[in-house]
Amino acid sequence: MAHWFHRNVFKATTQVNFEIGMVASDQNAIKICSDLKACRRRLLELLPDPSHSPDAIESVFNMYLSLLHGFLVVPGENTPSKIRHNILFKWTHSLLGNTPHITMEEAKEVHMSLRKAAGIFKLIECDFSPKLTERQMEAGDLDPRVISAYLTQCTAEAQEVTVARAMELKHNPSLISALANETFKLFSDAAKTLESLGDVASQWNKYLRLKAAVYQAYAYCFCGENLLGQDRCGEAIRALQESQACYKRSIELCKDYAKTKGPARKIHPENHSFFKRLAPKIQIILDKCERENGFIYHQKIPDDPPELELKATYGLVSPNEVPLPSPSPLWTPVSYAAFDTPKTSAKDLANSKAAAKVEGDLPPVPEVTQPQTSKDPKTSSGCILQ
Repeated sequence: MAHWFHRNVFKATTQVNFEIGMVASDQNAIKICSDLKACRRRLLELLPDPSHSPDAIESVFNMYLSLLHGFLVVPGENTPSKIRHNILFKWTHSLLGNTPHITMEEAKEVHMSLRKAAGIFKLIECDFSPKLTERQMEAGDLDPRVISAYLTQCTAEAQEVTVARAMELKHNPSLISALANETFKLFSDAAKTLESLGDVASQWNKYLRLKAAVYQAYAYCFCGENLLGQDRCGEAIRALQESQACYKRSIELCKDYAKTKGPARKIHPENHSFFKRLAPKIQIILDKCERENGFIYHQKIPDDPPELELKATYGLVSPNEVPLPSPSPLWTPVSYAAFDTPKTSAKDLANSKAAAKVEGDLPPVPEVTQPQTSKDPKTSSGCILQ
């Protein structure tokens, strides 16, 4: 989605060999370590390449989580594992370091993947973050504000697919307006979550704000079209005037976003067909409203814009529930007992010079990108995936 969607760069990480001390020799414990190493290596091969299906990635991901299970909790119990600090993982943080047209099946796949992503962030936010004993790095990936922003953004972007689909199918303008308004609120909420992080999240925050402005413009545009269909021409004109104001604000936000330095690669949303089609659409409906109001309705134009629909009747997106996979059958009391308890504390590991040195210095992850196209897709929404 190179033309339209802001996405933070892939996280770089290091290979982990899972070479863990043992107090007893156990075949299952040894196999857990070797399988974890192989699974992690395979995941790092799959994730940057969009040619792999979500199912293929999810299968390896679930296997990896099932093998990690005993490092989180004691097998058969719900108490923290004695070996939860045996392995030090290193990665780059989102904020701190380092042309085919879309088909129906692709749209469903994107929609489902974003809902699953939101579900994963919700699982982290609700189940795992509260169990962390160490104080989290300010603006790091485990900062509650970063997790919350990711959760809300994934939900908002899944809903973008719903809005585009509603436009393609030419659903009732009232429904499209309500869906666009809900999408505006999601992007706004995500932006507000990042505000307290200051300049370090500036690029991400501005992207979320400009997307919010665009969807607010769409909401008022379809609201105006709906009001015109109800012969409420004066209110329709005011709604479309508000849509124009939101669109102009989004243009300024695009310019501001383009000048802002940050870790994500540059995109130009104002050049995307989904964005460019909005202005003429607003103008066409507004011209029709003004023409008909002058000849037929003679209605007064209100000072304030009409209230947007608070809730769509259907089509709203929520995160998919993502349960943690069951433990690998290799995790037994015997294999768990074979692992040695670390001699250093979690605090010692976090504060070690080696950990401090590697944070932010990992090489970027090479991405396999799809060919880009500047052609205008012949779709009602103007959406393409790249």
